[in-house]
Amino acid sequence: MNKITLRQILIPLITVSIICFLWFGPMERMIIENIIISVLIIIANYIEYKGKPFSALGFKRENFNFKNIFVMAPIVALGLFALYAFVLVPGITILTGAPIDYSNFDQLEGNLAACLIALPIVWLTAGFGEEIIFRGYFMRQFVKFFGDSKASIMLNIILFACFFGFMHSQQGITGQLVTGTVGALLALIFYLRKYDLWFVIAVHGIFDTIALICIYFGLA
Repeated sequence: MNKITLRQILIPLITVSIICFLWFGPMERMIIENIIISVLIIIANYIEYKGKPFSALGFKRENFNFKNIFVMAPIVALGLFALYAFVLVPGITILTGAPIDYSNFDQLEGNLAACLIALPIVWLTAGFGEEIIFRGYFMRQFVKFFGDSKASIMLNIILFACFFGFMHSQQGITGQLVTGTVGALLALIFYLRKYDLWFVIAVHGIFDTIALICIYFGLA
């Protein structure tokens, strides 16, 4: 493992502290909060990695190609959504005895205009925002400090999957467990794809797009 400098310790500590303040501080959470945090992370990485903020997160130019983004990612997203809809949601609902709380999305059912407005917001806040924060930053920072041994990666995935699920507490206990499991699978994909952030952003965005279509047609 490369030697970690003081700058590479202090900047992440300050960045994570600011993120926690934005999430859990006295200010009311905003719909664009994840976008603000993503910009903060890019600035922090710019300072930490001396002008190379994107490659440290997993944005690699060679991975942004037609096959990865428009063929492989949709296939993986469809498989992941099938697992979510037909295995995770019903299975975990049986275990908890409580359905997922989708009430935040009630206004989208049958409302095409609202769904069209929600679509780019979902891609920015969840597809890009959550993946930059949880996979690109949190997961990569964990690897930087603790390495990428199998034990470290397993702990990395479990730890941030739990946190990812907790951050969706508005969906109830079932929603947290389901979302945490999906987060763990996205993290595993990120690791297996050798930290290809473009790929997991595309998978996440397409997954949420399918979910939005289901909500519009009242299938959620």
